[in-house]
Amino acid sequence: MSVTAAKGFVASGVTAGLRPSGLPDLAVVRSVPRAVGAAVWTTNRVQAAPVTVSRRHLAQAQPQAVLINAGCANAATGAQGEADALASAEGLARALDLATEEVVVLSTGVIGAPLPVEKVLSGARMAAAELSADGGEAAASAILTTDSGPKVAIANGVGFTVGGMAKGAGMIHPRLATMLVVVTTDYPLGEGEAEKFLRPAVEQSFNRISVDGDCSTNDAVVLLANGASGAARDDAALVAALEAVCSDLARQVVADGEGATVVLEIGVTGAASEGEAEAIARRIATSPLVKTAAFGHDPNWGRVLMAAGSAPYGDGYARLNTDRLSVSFDGVEVFSLGAPTGNVPELSGAVCRIDLDLGLGDGAAGYLASDLTYDYVRINAEYTT
Repeated sequence: MSVTAAKGFVASGVTAGLRPSGLPDLAVVRSVPRAVGAAVWTTNRVQAAPVTVSRRHLAQAQPQAVLINAGCANAATGAQGEADALASAEGLARALDLATEEVVVLSTGVIGAPLPVEKVLSGARMAAAELSADGGEAAASAILTTDSGPKVAIANGVGFTVGGMAKGAGMIHPRLATMLVVVTTDYPLGEGEAEKFLRPAVEQSFNRISVDGDCSTNDAVVLLANGASGAARDDAALVAALEAVCSDLARQVVADGEGATVVLEIGVTGAASEGEAEAIARRIATSPLVKTAAFGHDPNWGRVLMAAGSAPYGDGYARLNTDRLSVSFDGVEVFSLGAPTGNVPELSGAVCRIDLDLGLGDGAAGYLASDLTYDYVRINAEYTT
């Protein structure tokens, strides 16, 4: 049930006619008891109209419902795009008897196309009428673009539940990605608390993945918490459940990367600092040469060394001493303390693990990435045509 697994949440997914395919393309998630919430947004300087409007709403009120449309990003659409995003929020608010500021609007699709706002408004009315506790799967299906299928996750704590749904397969790279995520929980949180739990979970999950190194104009992760479980406060348990759901969804996004056939698990230890470990892991995860080698199941560790040694950090590159560096592929050491071992691992699976020990300190970080394939080029060469 994904976003409706926690008590007090309802959802729906409908066909509003936004996508030529005729598939469902508009979803609503609502908390029936009053909720509190927060969101983490794209850091791209080009921000879509729904991001602008929803940021403003969250500064004014606690979110009670989320409206998501596929088929149109409503990004780079000027003043009209912002007016259309606001009209969408107003339309759902009327249907649900909420204040406009209590509605978060999210959009995904082609950048630069005007939002068919009348279709969105009609779809929002339909979706509001179909809201149910069993509507989580329908909602998860209605937000997809090039995804191969819905992405959902659930984690249970003592007496409470965290559920989530996501879409995302391309234009994936922190901070964040062409990725829309809604996470719900019936755990009790007070006003102003949601962000302090959401942001660390996002940092360790959605901000540690890359499909193609491109950062979207629309991405968002929204958390709603309504306390309907009546569970006793156990913040450590909430942290664990949030991280579990976000990490699960993040891995699904990478595994479903456009054209992807291999998931790269990159681990860096022994860095001079945690920030430098993350920089090196990110550089490896986004290297086209590493990613194409993964597609070919080629244990080309030279490409990994190249990427590790050119990881931007501060005013230069992250610290690295080749004589202290060791690299392993799927547990087989291929480079040890500055010299090749001669070992040739067989990389035939759908997951490739790359581990680096820099031998400089205690900094560590992990990253998930997908390979780069012929199909990725085909999908994106034909995206608007």
